[in-house]
Amino acid sequence: MNFLNLLKNFRDDESGAVTVDWVVLAAAIVLLGSVVLAAIRTATGTLAQNIATAIGKVNVE
Repeated sequence: MNFLNLLKNFRDDESGAVTVDWVVLAAAIVLLGSVVLAAIRTATGTLAQNIATAIGKVNVE
């Protein structure tokens, strides 16, 4: 087998293509999850501060 045939076989081999697809898909899901969690964390922190301010303004007699 000469080097040219070896290169052609390597180019035509698709055995690892599915693995690459799953790795890319998993990375995209992790990235999207991180973005969503960051947005939720910021929003809940602001909401907690607003609630604390509102409770602090309540006057109990």
